[in-house]
Amino acid sequence: MDLAGLAMELQLLNGKLRRRLRAQATIGDLTPSQIAVLVYLERSQGGATVTELAQAEGVRTQSMGATVAALQAAGLVVGEPDPNDGRKTLLFLTPACRERLARGRSVRRDWLVHAMEAQLSGEELQHLAAAVELLKRVVDHDS
Repeated sequence: MDLAGLAMELQLLNGKLRRRLRAQATIGDLTPSQIAVLVYLERSQGGATVTELAQAEGVRTQSMGATVAALQAAGLVVGEPDPNDGRKTLLFLTPACRERLARGRSVRRDWLVHAMEAQLSGEELQHLAAAVELLKRVVDHDS
C-alpha cells in the first residue's frame, strides 16, 4: 500500500471539502486572519487581549490591533475593561457575531448532510462513519 499517496489524497480531499464548505456559507468579506480571531474568541470563554491574540496567531501586536479594529468597526467584536487589570481590554464576540457564526456552521452542516444523503447509499454511509472513526484515531494520535 502506498501510504504517501494515500496521505496526499487525504490532504487534497480535506482541502477540497474545506473549500466546498466555505463556499456554502461565508462569514462575509473577512480575511483569514479575521476569521481566525473570531474562532479564537469564540473558543476562549473569558475573552482575550490583543497581545494574547497576536501571540496565538504568531503576528505582531500592532498587526493584530489593526485586525481587531476592523472587527470592532464591523460590529463583530467588543472590548471591555479587564476586571483584574483595568489597563487591559478584553475582547469578546458580539451576540450578533455569535449568531452569524452559528448560522454559517448550520448551513455548512446542512449542505454536507444533503450531499451525503444524495451521493451515498446506507452501506456507504456506514463505511464513511467507520472511516471517520479511523481518521479520529490518526488525528488524535500523539507522535
